[in-house]
Amino acid sequence: MQKGYKVRLYPTKEQQQQLNKTFGCARFVYNHFLAERQRAYKEDNVALSYNDTAHMLVEMKRDPSYSWLNEVDSMALQESLRNLDRAFQNFFQKKAKYPRFHSKKNDQSYRTRNQCGGIRIIDNKVRIPVVGFVKCKGLRSFEGRILNASVSLDSTGAYYLSLCVECEDVVLSNAGGMIGIDVGIKSFYTDSNGNEVFGPQSYKKHENKLKRAQRKLSRAKKGSKNRDKQRKKLARCHKKVADIRKDFLHKTSAALANENQVVCAEHLNVKNMLGNHRLAKQISDQGWSSFYTMLNYKVKEHGGTLIKVPTFYPSSQTCSCCGYQNTDIKNLNIRNWVCPNCGSQHNRDHNAAINILNKGLEMLSS
Repeated sequence: MQKGYKVRLYPTKEQQQQLNKTFGCARFVYNHFLAERQRAYKEDNVALSYNDTAHMLVEMKRDPSYSWLNEVDSMALQESLRNLDRAFQNFFQKKAKYPRFHSKKNDQSYRTRNQCGGIRIIDNKVRIPVVGFVKCKGLRSFEGRILNASVSLDSTGAYYLSLCVECEDVVLSNAGGMIGIDVGIKSFYTDSNGNEVFGPQSYKKHENKLKRAQRKLSRAKKGSKNRDKQRKKLARCHKKVADIRKDFLHKTSAALANENQVVCAEHLNVKNMLGNHRLAKQISDQGWSSFYTMLNYKVKEHGGTLIKVPTFYPSSQTCSCCGYQNTDIKNLNIRNWVCPNCGSQHNRDHNAAINILNKGLEMLSS
């Protein structure tokens, strides 16, 4: 199996110049051959492939006017062409939109391959082709073969390295429990055991600070150094909000994967739910999509099973004791209700979590 490890890089000024040069060259190659593929299709009615663009890149590097392309990692330029070809494949398979030109104003990145030990780790430094040994922090010990590495620069000016490592498929243990979870906005989720977990609501807590930073950026003169400083301050605020949310999601999903063999959850179409302008901000602040992604691979890693209950299953309206469906519970303001059929008292979220667990186990057995 393949795993990813991300670390923070602390390059010297010379190494930063080399990395920035590689970012620029990789971006130039991507944009140049995107335009070339568009031109070839419109004018010559020819669909260029990766091999075609790779041969054209070799010829371009021999041209004295493009000699500066030889100053950076050649594998990074090849991988940039592979990214372009993959973007077209995703578009034709209707998995993504039409490829767009890359901008130097956004986050920068490039990918390089590990050939003949070109990427290796010694103590607290990692070797990157052409750049050399760069000081890093936050690297976990691992066993396996490094396949490739991606270097990135975010909007705050911080450098990161993501390693793709091929290692043995080891299944971790879990406590063998079974649980159903019902996600919400007030509380992050309520489980079938009656526990209620609250999220950090990082955006809500930092919203006023973000607004002030955004207003100060809007007042700054375009092109000035103060504007660039304020842009980085705003980016750091957004990064702090995202990091708080990501830390909570990782810990919560890891706890569920460690404790349970079967995890049942609703299958939510978060993208469509964000169309509700009244709840879009709160839904985004919870981070449900990232949570389900983390939960999916962590449950598999621990040898468990994640069951997604159908979206339109009436988990909140159904009595978990007798199965009676009370359509009056469609009103979201009703948080506690009594079943008209059997008289059982229910908390809306706890009852929904129990129904999700029962439905998930039914789907598992069938």
